Amino acid sequence: MKFVKAILSIIVTIGLVYFLNRPLGPAPALGPFLSPFTGFWQNSEPSSDPKSQKIIKLDSLKSEVIIRFDDSGVPHVFAKNNFDLFYGQGYITAKDRLWQMDLQTRAAAGRLSEILGKVTLEMDQRNRRMGMGYGAEANLKIAMMDPLSREALLGYTAGVNAYINQLLPKDYPVEFKLLGYKPEPWKLINTMYMLEQMTLNLTSPPDELNMSAILEKYGRNVIDQLFPDYPMLEESPIIPSGTKWDFRPLPIPPDVANAGFGDTVSFLKNPLKPLHRSSPKEEGIGSNNWAVGAEKSVTGYPILANDPHLDLSLPSIWYQIQLHGPEVNVCGVSLPGIPSVIIGFNQNVAWGVTNVDADVTDLYKIKFKDNSRKFYWHDKQWKSTQMRTELIYVKGQNDPVREEVIYTHHGPVTHSESSSAIPDLALKWIGHVPGNSFITFYELNKAKNYDDYRKALTHYVGPAQNFVFADNSKNIAITVNGRLPLKYKDQGKFLLDGTNPATDWHGWIPAEQNPFVKNPARGFVSSANQSSTDTTYPYYINWSFAASERGIRINERLEVMSNANADSLRSVQNDNFSVLARTILPKLLEILGRSQLNPAQKAAKIMLANWNYQNAPQSVPASIFEEWFPALRSAIWNDEFGKLNIPSRDRTSYLILKQPNEKWFDNVNTPEKETLHNIVHSSFKAALDTLTARHGDMSSSWEWARIKGTEIRHLSRSLRTFNSPILKTGGGNSIVNATTRYKGPSWRMVVELGPTPRAYGIYPGGQSGNPGSPYYLNLLKKWEAGELNELVYLHSPTEANKRLTSKITLVKK
Repeated sequence: MKFVKAILSIIVTIGLVYFLNRPLGPAPALGPFLSPFTGFWQNSEPSSDPKSQKIIKLDSLKSEVIIRFDDSGVPHVFAKNNFDLFYGQGYITAKDRLWQMDLQTRAAAGRLSEILGKVTLEMDQRNRRMGMGYGAEANLKIAMMDPLSREALLGYTAGVNAYINQLLPKDYPVEFKLLGYKPEPWKLINTMYMLEQMTLNLTSPPDELNMSAILEKYGRNVIDQLFPDYPMLEESPIIPSGTKWDFRPLPIPPDVANAGFGDTVSFLKNPLKPLHRSSPKEEGIGSNNWAVGAEKSVTGYPILANDPHLDLSLPSIWYQIQLHGPEVNVCGVSLPGIPSVIIGFNQNVAWGVTNVDADVTDLYKIKFKDNSRKFYWHDKQWKSTQMRTELIYVKGQNDPVREEVIYTHHGPVTHSESSSAIPDLALKWIGHVPGNSFITFYELNKAKNYDDYRKALTHYVGPAQNFVFADNSKNIAITVNGRLPLKYKDQGKFLLDGTNPATDWHGWIPAEQNPFVKNPARGFVSSANQSSTDTTYPYYINWSFAASERGIRINERLEVMSNANADSLRSVQNDNFSVLARTILPKLLEILGRSQLNPAQKAAKIMLANWNYQNAPQSVPASIFEEWFPALRSAIWNDEFGKLNIPSRDRTSYLILKQPNEKWFDNVNTPEKETLHNIVHSSFKAALDTLTARHGDMSSSWEWARIKGTEIRHLSRSLRTFNSPILKTGGGNSIVNATTRYKGPSWRMVVELGPTPRAYGIYPGGQSGNPGSPYYLNLLKKWEAGELNELVYLHSPTEANKRLTSKITLVKK
């Protein structure tokens, strides 16, 4: 019997060893991951010893680099030359964020399938067809021709690889262990892939097929009526209305519709079908920045604020750092994988960015000579296409997937006008335009004044950003900046005829003629992704921007602000007031007053009538309104537009307030003729029914924070144990505090300029990408509460500061 048990034990042990060391489909073998010697146990990090001082010998350094850490785990890098400064940045960023850098680079390069298998093949194919590699290669070529960016890229790359080369398998970040692969050497082009990925994230996906389908179905009059080029109800543009344009504009290209071309969809062979959206566009989500002048500040110097609203992730999209070198002493946040500080301040200036949402992505219908697609018709002649072969390696498959991407002078042929699997639409995208945007941030990092700021912006390509600025000479400014194509009005609002040279991009708006304002009379500058200018600006930037509510509220608060300090601006960042509700809710309640309501509906109506329009975390009426207005908007438009675009919030509000008898309130799918009253009542009832079905009868379970359910997810999107808990936050997608379920303020920063600048900032999560680190979630509670940390800003590596902890010195091996 003992012999049998022994044999069985041996068999079970052998089977277990075999099982644990075999991959489970796309997942790696569990044995190495569970090993106490090399597995996830090794990723636990104790709190750093505040007295710890390490000396690390590394290759490629020119001199020593000193890295001091503060009590938030933020590194302060000191170097004696620029190469070593970026070497130190690359080294310490990789130490905290290596897997994030690897993942995002693979995503941009279309290489996720190498580690995740066929589940990400479609995503990889899409990014290859988008021309991400083409754009990255073109940008790297330009960057390496410039001595400054070349030195930064070489130093940063050497620093990242110095960290990777010293890793043992037990030291790999836990995600590498979970997925069963090891870090590969960092390449120069990886930084360009990171820039391409950010360009893609900040560029609206092409919407020409949806708009062209509406044009085809309803005609130009309905387009002009329901999809106007400027808000009809209210707007507060970034460059104040009435600003005079002190330049002679270039001639505007002729509109093809006015040049005898006819309507913009007449050349199509097949009925249009809308492009598939990976996720619906969330109207109103974006970013905020502003600066108040010295006359509004209690310090007598400008104060600047920035809070970019992006996907909330763990680790954060941003990495906080200070860089101190011979020419620079800059502090703020960087993007892991990219040298320099992207949003921040130095001794003399501060700056921040928000997205412009310029129309820099156009689709062109291509006419090929035959099925070989070697030639396409343009400007009355056949022109040669270029073929780019993309090989996508897929985990678990022996042979790579081969993608043959056709390129025209417009760009890669990526989409199809119909259900055909063969693409026939070329993509023109700013991500394909060669440039060296890195130099903009390099020069901003060491800028001393307004002139330096304006010069730095001339290098920037895209995606276009609203660069807010303040300096110690008491200047404030904002510039709608980037390479903006010179187009006729609405060029790119609809699908373009790729055979007609009149639809090509006709060069660029001169950089000095991009919209900007310096020291306006109102004493502040601001942006919240709304319209860049009023209608007097002579050039076309886009026909659709973010809704105006955030911009209106920010400007209302800054207009009356005086004796401001950093906390004054922090309170604006956390503002939960709903301009949308203030605008539309009184009218809706008036209409609802003519309806027969049951007791629950009456109670909800009373709560809305007594509401202060604050989307506070504990607010129940905020939940009711945020459920009701989208339901009302859908009820008005969905019967006519279905899966196509629906008119904006501004246009919907204008319809309700100014055009109550319009035909659009009638549901064309029912025999009855619905009115505004009918649709207001039915959508109100539907909203309450939805809340009740999901959360029970009206109670504390209807509080806005619970309904919204803000959660910060791990970058993997599948490792839920690495996510944050559900957070108690207010805000919403029309609110200055634009926090929704998965998006929100990815970095909040306020800088008080002056002889000794003081800055405050925070992002959700922490410095480290390691879930086993004390610096993974250490900032989350403060961020949730809307608080900011004062940022440590050092002037020398030996400076005493009670918040400093450990120290690393990198020396040449």
